[in-house]
Amino acid sequence: QVQMVESGGGSVQAGGSLRLSCVNSLNTYDCACTGWFRQAPGKEREEVARIEFYGTTRYAESVKGRFSINSDNGKCTVWLQMNSLKPEDTATYYCAADTGCWSNIYDWKYQGQGTQVNVSS
Repeated sequence: QVQMVESGGGSVQAGGSLRLSCVNSLNTYDCACTGWFRQAPGKEREEVARIEFYGTTRYAESVKGRFSINSDNGKCTVWLQMNSLKPEDTATYYCAADTGCWSNIYDWKYQGQGTQVNVSS
């Protein structure tokens, strides 16, 4: 059974930084695209960032210039460096992976259980 395990969440003040990590047991084919999503209470889950196998990245407008996604394709490990955090970044963050990148969040085959990020003002 594939496991995707996120870590690195926590509580920080606005302006602080956190680095999320996601490790899993996928093979290289199954993590051709990896990404991070988040869901705040009462809100829909949204995509934060994604990275494709050859390094192409995409970010949500709300995090551009503040967040950075990286991956080790050989091990299907993916990180999310979050700088200049804002209270509105408070959410549960999930990593995801699949053989391709999908527009619909719920189409991604592999998703973790999430790690909580709390940003106080």
